[in-house]
Amino acid sequence: MQFLVYILAYPLLWLISILPFPLFYWFSDFVYFLVYHVIGYRRKVVRENLALALPHLNDAERKVIEKKFYSHMCDMFLEMIKTMSISPEEMERRFKVTNLDLVLDYAKRGKSVILVTSHYASYEWLMTINLRIGFQGVAVYKKLANPYFDKLVRKIRSKYKTEMIETRKAIPTMAQNQRDGILSMYGLASDQSPKLDRIFHSMKFMGVEVPVHTGAEMLAKKYNLSVIFADVQKTGRGFYEATFVPIADNPKDYPDFEITEIYLKEVEKQILAKPEHYLWTHKRWKHRVQS
Repeated sequence: MQFLVYILAYPLLWLISILPFPLFYWFSDFVYFLVYHVIGYRRKVVRENLALALPHLNDAERKVIEKKFYSHMCDMFLEMIKTMSISPEEMERRFKVTNLDLVLDYAKRGKSVILVTSHYASYEWLMTINLRIGFQGVAVYKKLANPYFDKLVRKIRSKYKTEMIETRKAIPTMAQNQRDGILSMYGLASDQSPKLDRIFHSMKFMGVEVPVHTGAEMLAKKYNLSVIFADVQKTGRGFYEATFVPIADNPKDYPDFEITEIYLKEVEKQILAKPEHYLWTHKRWKHRVQS
């Protein structure tokens, strides 16, 4: 059944990916109408999240953000499909990096890094920077349930020299790369809610006390990896710009959980600046800590 779903879906995904951009975004507008107005996909979750995270805004202001978010979300997920056929040259034109030298300097110094990012703007297209850096790009991800789509995702990302590793394989991979002297940049999106059996720290995120992921900090300290944050901003429809923000050059010098808190403060800045570009459909605040 999984293979049947794949062979039926693949031709449609490919056709979407090769649409010229004007038609591509017209199709995204159509998908937005279906997802938001007809299906109402996770609309209750989005409204609850917006009310929790942005209590200083009134209902009308949050409604405007809600609609903008759904439009952006449809763009973003279709842009993931666009990655199947877009050329590296076109991708470089659409996804700019303001300070790539910061990352290249780590390679010159023989330093591997952890690149923390958030579910904001285009976290998927961020992987394309691996064509522009001087060391191995590794993305830590959760394996897809359908093995055929999982293989497709790996194939797409390999175009941009991204090695995909499952979460459970992160520690063995980092250990082996360190032994072999392989300089790497490990990408992790760590702003979502952790599993209940993986909670080691909580903090106020957008004013709400919640458990937070601490894995990136733990790995950075274990393998002495510098930590940088990728601040990705949407500059126009189908255009993005990334700026790297140093978080911790020597992570072992920081008290436990300070790196995690610095990182999440950067995510808060993104959300407060343009909340419509954050992924509000995730149940980020489902495990609130009662005071």
